[in-house]
Amino acid sequence: MLGAIDRDRYAVIPVGITREGAFVLEDDEPAKFPLDAEHLPEVVDNGSRVRWPEPGGDRTLRVVRADGSVEDLGEIDVVLPILHGPHGEDGTIQGYFDTLEVPYAGGGVLDSALCMDKHFMKIALQAAGLAVAPWVTVRRRQWDADAAAVRASAAELGLPLFVKPARAGSSVGVSKVEALDELDAAIAIAFAEDEKVLIETGVSGREIEVAILETADGTRASLPGEIVLTARGFYDFEGKYLGGDGVDVVCPAEVSHEELAAIQDAGVRAFDAVDGRGLARVDMFLTPDGGLVVNELNTMPGFTPISMFPKCWVASGLSYGDLISELIEAGLRR
Repeated sequence: MLGAIDRDRYAVIPVGITREGAFVLEDDEPAKFPLDAEHLPEVVDNGSRVRWPEPGGDRTLRVVRADGSVEDLGEIDVVLPILHGPHGEDGTIQGYFDTLEVPYAGGGVLDSALCMDKHFMKIALQAAGLAVAPWVTVRRRQWDADAAAVRASAAELGLPLFVKPARAGSSVGVSKVEALDELDAAIAIAFAEDEKVLIETGVSGREIEVAILETADGTRASLPGEIVLTARGFYDFEGKYLGGDGVDVVCPAEVSHEELAAIQDAGVRAFDAVDGRGLARVDMFLTPDGGLVVNELNTMPGFTPISMFPKCWVASGLSYGDLISELIEAGLRR
């Protein structure tokens, strides 16, 4: 993304966040942050500290260098928070920028928090009349107190099952369970990521994804894409971000005119159901009988060249660079 931003329109100041939570001034070098199986990028603490503007003051972003000197970097117009996981897409950083009165692109506090928690996301979608996969939610205390009751509830859902951390993204900690004797191990994997876990019925159908974008002319839905699994149990982290074998990302998906209209309508309705802002990728299943079951919304979807969100918009006639401009302009309009 760093390399695709229109530098004729925007002056870019890259800010990284270390694993310890320090905001550091990063190098403006797109090649430094590739995402592939051989190189998972990490922000290294270089000794600098970015100082965000205070509410009610000027909009100047500053950096304290490792030697203690302070430098003004310029006034902020908008932040583009390309972050995944806890504190990045769960409403935390969004609330921080709201407190600082700094405009930002993408989801807000409410939709980010709702969609990060799969339990409450499902409740919001159901309330809007959208179909979701049957599920049970398990807290760690419930599992520790009465694992047998949890196993019984899971068995009633039927096989296969998917076990997921409620508040983790990118398919981290997700397991497919095809026999009930696999359930305990899957729950342990999910609990390693979160204190709350969802056990869902596996839905039979085509895996369809549609990209949603908030534009000056209203909410738009892209042409849908399809995840085709050729030799992988499900669309996991490696398939999503690292181009792993066994999965094809097809966009646009081959669907009828009626199916296209229904998919785009469901995507926009799902976006509205969570009070969506900026963008989202809506994942759903197109069942053999023509029904649609919404799986989840991602308020900050992957932006790698192999990711579905940019692929869907490119297929819909919007270039990668123009897509980024749309996100930035949506943040500025707020």
